[in-house]
Amino acid sequence: MKLFGIFAKFWQPGAVKTRLAAAIGDELASEIYRQSLATLLARFRTAADCRRLVFTPEDRRPEFAHIAGDHWQLQSQVGGDLGAKMQAFFAAAFAESADQVVLIGSDSPTLPHQFVEAAFADLNTNSVVLGPTPDGGYYLIGAARSTPPIFDGIAWSTREVWPQTVAKLRRADIRFASLPEWYDIDTRDDLRRLERELQTPACAGAEFDELRTAIRDVIPQRETR
Repeated sequence: MKLFGIFAKFWQPGAVKTRLAAAIGDELASEIYRQSLATLLARFRTAADCRRLVFTPEDRRPEFAHIAGDHWQLQSQVGGDLGAKMQAFFAAAFAESADQVVLIGSDSPTLPHQFVEAAFADLNTNSVVLGPTPDGGYYLIGAARSTPPIFDGIAWSTREVWPQTVAKLRRADIRFASLPEWYDIDTRDDLRRLERELQTPACAGAEFDELRTAIRDVIPQRETR
């Protein structure tokens, strides 16, 4: 079984996209985050054999159920840092007989479908697959058959995430593949890139409409700051 997951947190203003919020304000950053998540859920609603929206906090389950619709199962995140959350997710998936598991975050709304397809294909011959971001992290991680020992001792939310993770893989002699680089929406420059991308034919679909509207609402606010 191939399982595809998206990690998300509730879009409480002031609690998500804090770097972006410093440039455009908490409310607008929260709306961009919510629309990014909604776009991903719509775009990947038929990906893999099973799809899970892995969310936090648990008391926001009704809101996540509403945005997820019928195509996604809901799974609450465990406690701990990001590494502990991801390790628990992979361990639970493999305990439920998944063969290949791919996980992304909720802030790369234009992530190409072919990157996710390539991730699953790479897991036919590799134990792990990673998708790097320009800021030293990764937008995607996948594993085949078992949970890799790469989630402890990582300096999350820093430029050390990628090199530390790769170092762990190499020390453990784990075969891994790398996808093309992609980006998260973390800064004003990232938002500008997203604005441009949403005007291209690749983003012409209706699933991008509400995100486009949210971006247009941000532009006047952003340009006056």
